[in-house]
Amino acid sequence: MTTITENAIPTTRRPVRDEMIAFLVMTGLLLVVPLTGVYPFFVMQGLCFALLACAFNLLIGYGGLLSFGHAMFLGTAGYVTAHALKVWGLPPELGIVTGTLAAAALGVVTGLVAIRRQGIYFAMITLALSQLLYFVYLQTPFTHGEDGIQGIPQGQLFGFIKLGNPTTLYYVILVGFLLGFLVIYRAINSPFGEVLKAIRENEPRAISLGYKTDHYKLLAYILSATLAGFAGSLKVFVAQNASLTDVHWTMSGEIVLMTLVGGLGTIYGPVVGAFVIIAMQQYLAGFGQWVTVIQGAIFVICVLTFRRGVIGEIAHYFKRSL
Repeated sequence: MTTITENAIPTTRRPVRDEMIAFLVMTGLLLVVPLTGVYPFFVMQGLCFALLACAFNLLIGYGGLLSFGHAMFLGTAGYVTAHALKVWGLPPELGIVTGTLAAAALGVVTGLVAIRRQGIYFAMITLALSQLLYFVYLQTPFTHGEDGIQGIPQGQLFGFIKLGNPTTLYYVILVGFLLGFLVIYRAINSPFGEVLKAIRENEPRAISLGYKTDHYKLLAYILSATLAGFAGSLKVFVAQNASLTDVHWTMSGEIVLMTLVGGLGTIYGPVVGAFVIIAMQQYLAGFGQWVTVIQGAIFVICVLTFRRGVIGEIAHYFKRSL
């Protein structure tokens, strides 16, 4: 018995240890970014999309639910936060809370509709709902149509943190990303996360064990929508605008692409995937419309050579949990 127990300890503790070491390395690298001379706007944008991709990965990677409509949560939170800051004059912290709550409420409404279906039908329903909201926002006066909401004031967080300073704003975005990431990490490594994985692997068996799978999937959907909205609210302070681009179906496609490139069902894969895609958009902008073609080619190469995604292949090769 002693031998069995000693052999069992590493198998339960090593994954947690690997993940925490990776988290400390990631946090350390992100903390020193302002000291490296890297363009801060690029990194802040990458952090917002990394959180968005992690929220999406929570739903598909651990719940097995493919959503093609996550752009509606990003865009809704962005519009509500921008309107709250510019028109209502709310401070940044209340603007973020308002936008995040709007995305959560939208998650409840759309989740009750979409969660009744599975597989491709779930994906198509989320896509249809997202496009419906796109055309609503195109016509709604408060979004200013194709012009979007421009010139959003950054203000002072909690009355004394000046977000107009790029370095200060960077660390605020970083703290927001880390908080959202830790919420996702905790959800994955909890009894709730274990049930989600069971549903993903074999939903009929989970039902036979007495779990109300629809309730768990709905909770995962709402949590994913809320965190996606939180990312959208943070993005408003980086870009200082809210536009239809964030609600369009192509944004949902980019979220899927980020997750697949980084590694579906991995914790750190969506972070890497988000930075890869944002870096390509940033540094290949000179190629114009060819950026999309280059992204497609890279995606095909990744699918053929890194079938588990970049982080997924690294984790599989080294037998580590990432």
